[in-house]
Amino acid sequence: MIIFKVGVPKREPRTTIEPPSWKVTGDEIISDTYNLKEIEDVVYEVDCKMVTKGGVEVNIGANASAEEQDEALDEQTEQVIDVVDGFRMTKMEFGDKKQLAGQMKGFLKKAVEKMKAGGKSEDEIKKFQTGVQGYFTKKLAPNFKDLDCYTGESMDPDGMICFLNYREDGVTPYMIIWKHALIEMKV
Repeated sequence: MIIFKVGVPKREPRTTIEPPSWKVTGDEIISDTYNLKEIEDVVYEVDCKMVTKGGVEVNIGANASAEEQDEALDEQTEQVIDVVDGFRMTKMEFGDKKQLAGQMKGFLKKAVEKMKAGGKSEDEIKKFQTGVQGYFTKKLAPNFKDLDCYTGESMDPDGMICFLNYREDGVTPYMIIWKHALIEMKV
């Protein structure tokens, strides 16, 4: 299995399991157990599922009425999005597009610094910057009201923001994750 973390890899291969010093946040964001669809060489889209969490049924031999049993089970369960729950993402609220754009500038600046420190070429960095800015302007900003924003478990203010939206059916959630800000970690 491959886990994708937020960071920018060095050119030479990693020799230790310890998180490298050049990481952006080191948050685990997604793994290859999910179907990653590359979009415009800028982002991955990952279809998610609503899953029920909790609700362990313990049968002690008593014969509770059906109504009482249903109520008890409902109180112990919750519906969560598998990717959000599995990677311990935290929802972030932005009042408007300008706030989100400001956060994205901080993320972009930090990611570019890490790319330079990791030995990425100016062409690779420019491609990353242009791709992020173009995708944000064309796809994310116009749909701001439809998006839920999430960050990794570190809650780094300049860390990656992942975006949750729903497919045309209005039921299937999917996550949008910046491709070039991830590193692969084989486990």
